[in-house]
Formats: sequence, structure tokens, C-alpha cells
Amino acid sequence: MDIEGYAKRALREDPSDEARLEAKLASRILEIKNISSERAHEIAAAVICEAKVTLNVEGDVLAPTISGVSMGEFGVGSRGTGDFYVHSKLGEVIGKTGAVVDSSQLDDSGVVKIGENYLVVTIDGIHSRLSDFPFLSGFHVARAALRDVYSMGARPLAMLSDIHVADDGDVAKIFDHIAGITTVSELTGIPLITGSTLRIGGDMVIGERMTGGVGAVGITSSLTSRNRTREGDLILMTEGAGGGTVSTTALYYGMHEVVEETINIRFLEACEALLQSGLHKRVHSMTDVTNGGIRGDAKEISKTAGVKLVFEEEKIRALVNPKVLSMLEHLKIDYLGVSLDALLVIAPPAYVDDILSTVRAAGIEIDVIGRVEEGSGAEISLNGKLREFVPKFRESAYTPVKKVHGDENPRDFEEMRAAIDKAALEAIEKKQKVLEKIRRK
Repeated sequence: MDIEGYAKRALREDPSDEARLEAKLASRILEIKNISSERAHEIAAAVICEAKVTLNVEGDVLAPTISGVSMGEFGVGSRGTGDFYVHSKLGEVIGKTGAVVDSSQLDDSGVVKIGENYLVVTIDGIHSRLSDFPFLSGFHVARAALRDVYSMGARPLAMLSDIHVADDGDVAKIFDHIAGITTVSELTGIPLITGSTLRIGGDMVIGERMTGGVGAVGITSSLTSRNRTREGDLILMTEGAGGGTVSTTALYYGMHEVVEETINIRFLEACEALLQSGLHKRVHSMTDVTNGGIRGDAKEISKTAGVKLVFEEEKIRALVNPKVLSMLEHLKIDYLGVSLDALLVIAPPAYVDDILSTVRAAGIEIDVIGRVEEGSGAEISLNGKLREFVPKFRESAYTPVKKVHGDENPRDFEEMRAAIDKAALEAIEKKQKVLEKIRRK
């Protein structure tokens, strides 16, 4: 619970009755903390004091940019159209970087050139619903970070972690989480070399929630970024059993045995086989099928590369882990809209047979699932008929809570988008003002 946020929200609604607010806030604190009522009131009074003096601030640096649209309302982090739109606006706020690949290209990693090589940098956040399962969250976020580096055709060199645990969280969460990360580290030989460990919000967030992320860096002489996809290429996909998303589904629907299917490093082994063989130099593009599923990847690749992607649903279905697919279908979750932890390889037809045989020789299933054509957008062949293939407002709803929220566009989507556009422009203007002020000093 964010007690600072609670206090500020109450002060905005009614700043006149601090005594009543203190009593309510102290009551909320006592629901979580095993302390005396007197101590809870002391904390509440101090929080209100701090909240009051930071509630209304002015100035280019201090005054926050506000859109009036919440993260949840617009589906940010839910890997659908709302989330993709906000990420496209991030690229505008960042501006031109001079990087070979940056946020404007919607790839999961960024790339800068160093001499004749490319330095690849990425970071992934832990799955929010795995806070109570620190080892699992560490394993899957480490694997995700390495996936993103490998997907650029680079060999990862090192990892770093950032862990934040709320004030009442058990210290052992940190150790459990690191053990999950370093399990992947020891399986791949890619070391975890540095990181940060903090509390979420310091004294202002109470409870046991954990969040954080894992970053990775790698190097390559040949890139496989999404923007290199070309008309005439074929699309290949490796087997997929999911990662954090599938684990979350299994956990929160009581199908815990399915979690075991996700504990593997097959994606990384497939990439390593391609790197060792040198075939990654013949590949145009690689990406991981993660949150938002193939629906989301198809849209991003099409937009970035200016091409049309056509998929065969039967070929995709055959590569999904049977236990995972059975669970998703039983729960009526669209498997094309969630993370499968599969590798997409997009390459010229001349090299496809070599790629197939190399990955299969590493013990990993792979097949051709589609093609790249002239045009835009994506289509999928389903029961012999081509249909439009697009992401929904949110990724497939894969937990009971997500099903309540649904995945359809809200009625006021265009109004919210206009507010977000305005907020992005205001953030850019703020940046320019501060830059000018510093440069004049």
C-alpha cells in the first residue's frame, strides 16, 4: 500500500480535515503493520506533513506533467494497442539518439556501434504477479533479458539486477530472487555482475510487494533487428512453453504443475546454436514471442520494417507445448496473444533448411510458420481462410483479475489518446526548457 499516495489523494479531495485523515491512515497502517496505535498515528501524521508540502509544486523541474489518463485505463504494460501506442510516444520524448537501434524502432534491445562491432543493451522487468514467487520471477526475468540480447544476433556477456521489496517484505525474498537469476546464469555461463537492492518507496510503501528487473549487455558484428525484415523472407518459430506469463496463468488458476513446463532454456540454446554455426549472419531478423504474443510481434515488425506478415495458425499451434496449450484452451485464453517464449527467425528462403537442421540438431523443435510479403499489417490462415491478425487493446486475459478487465478497447480510447499526445508534447517542451536553462549557465 502506498501510504503517501493515499494521503495525497485524500488531501486533494478534502484538505480541511487532517485529523480525520490521520485516523483513517493510521487504521490502514495497522491493517498491515504489527505496531501500536500510537506509533501508527505518529507515522500517519508524518506522512501527511510530507504530503502537504509536496502536493502543489511549481517550476519546470518540479511540476509533474499530467495527462489525466491512468496506466491501467490505457493498458500500459498490458502489451496491447494501448501499450504499443505509449511506447511509440516514448520514442518521441527521447528524441533522436544517434543509436543504430533505439526505442523508436520498438525492438526490445537498443544498439550502439563501437568500432566494427555493435553493443546491445536491454532490460526486462519482473512479472508483477510473481512477487510472491521470487525464485520463479528471477529465473524468468533473467531468461527474458538474455532472450532480448540473443534476438539481436548478439552473444550476452553479462547481466545486472535491480530489486525493490516493500517495507514489510521478508529479506529472504532478495536471496530467493537472486538464486533464480543465477540459475540461468550458471546454465548459460553468463555472469550476474552487479545490481541494486532497495525498498519500494522507502518508508512510504508498506506491504510485501516486490518488483525490479534484470538487464543484459552483449556484443555482435552482425545485427538481426526487426527493421531488417524483407519482402520474400520466410518466418520460422521454435517450440514454446511460455515463461512468466504462462507461470502466472498456471499459478492463479491452480494448475501449478504447468509451471514446470516453463523451466528450461531452450530459446537460449536455439540462439546459441545459430551463433555457433554462424547462421545468424544469414538471418535478417530475430525476435522473441513474448507479452502480446505473436499478435503483438506481427504488428511491431510490420510497422518497423514496412512489410506484411502472413502466418499459418496450424504450424504455430504444433510448436506450442501441449500441456501449456491445453491449459490455455481450457481457460479460453487466446494462445496467439500471450508470451510463448518462442524464437521467431525471419530469413531468406535460401538459408531456411540450414537453420532448421541446425536448431533441430540442438534438440529444439522449429518449423516454418509464415512468410513476409509486400504491404503492411498481418494476416493469419485459420481453417483455410486468411483473416486480419492484430493485437487487442490488452494481451489475452490470462488471470481471473485480467478477465474482469477484459481486452477490448474502451469507448473513450481516442479521447485518452489525445490526452496522452498532449502530455508527451508537454514533456518534450519541459525537457527543452531545462536543457536551455542548463546550457546558459
